[in-house]
Amino acid sequence: MPENLKIIIITGLSGSGKSTALAAFEDAGFYCVDNMPVSLLPDFLKLPLTKAFTGLAFVMDLRERAFLDRYEAVFDALAAKGYQFEIVFFEADESTLLRRYSQTRRFHPLARDKGVLEGIRVERRKMMPLRRAARQVIDTSNYTVHELKSRIFDIAREKETRIPLRIKVLSFGFKFGLPKDADLVMDVRFIENPYFVPALKPLDGRSPEIQDYVLNREVTRQFIEKYTRLLDFLMPLYEKEGKAYLTVAVGCTGGRHRSVAIACPIFEHIKQHNRWVHLQHRDIGKVD
Repeated sequence: MPENLKIIIITGLSGSGKSTALAAFEDAGFYCVDNMPVSLLPDFLKLPLTKAFTGLAFVMDLRERAFLDRYEAVFDALAAKGYQFEIVFFEADESTLLRRYSQTRRFHPLARDKGVLEGIRVERRKMMPLRRAARQVIDTSNYTVHELKSRIFDIAREKETRIPLRIKVLSFGFKFGLPKDADLVMDVRFIENPYFVPALKPLDGRSPEIQDYVLNREVTRQFIEKYTRLLDFLMPLYEKEGKAYLTVAVGCTGGRHRSVAIACPIFEHIKQHNRWVHLQHRDIGKVD
């Protein structure tokens, strides 16, 4: 098996979408194995492939009891032999994981007689060292299945050469919590709130009326000009450091008006610089 073949280690919390991710990697041409014992990985990599694959993807997690005790030594030995692999860690918040277990009625591997919530908390604590070692951490709490698959396809298509920085501009509401995958968080609650204008309250930040109310203010114009200049300064530095993903989060109170309106021109500015950028409005449809 070629030592330069791309190897993805999928790990993380139970219920966070690892099976969906593995299926997406398979669709992208990877050879995939679920619940791969980490001690068998070196021997597996010695096997000849019968056909050409884009890469290899293995799900490894706490279903294997010895995983946490053995993975570091195995990964270090493979790296010393020249194998190129990447750890992708999947997680989600407690409420999302509880809802998923309730819907699927599956057993949590660490729940035993303590219940699902305690199992989730124990697993999160045990997996923290591996989370810190991961090259990418993907919080699937607000992902649809299609969005998660799209993210996996992006990872699968990445070349072994220098990877362009992939940027997500995310609007959100502070009342619904900070986005866990945010790298840069900007609070735009200093701008006057159209929520308190009866004619504007039912609209969202994508509407011309809200954009006119929010963007055609001197303070907003100055902010966008200064903040996009800061991003222009930071993005090449993040790329030089080797960062693959950057999430720029813009927050207001409810995530429906000001943050949405401001996230749009930030997205357009980055897009005009021929960068890979995605726009997401996390809380735009949530009820007050």
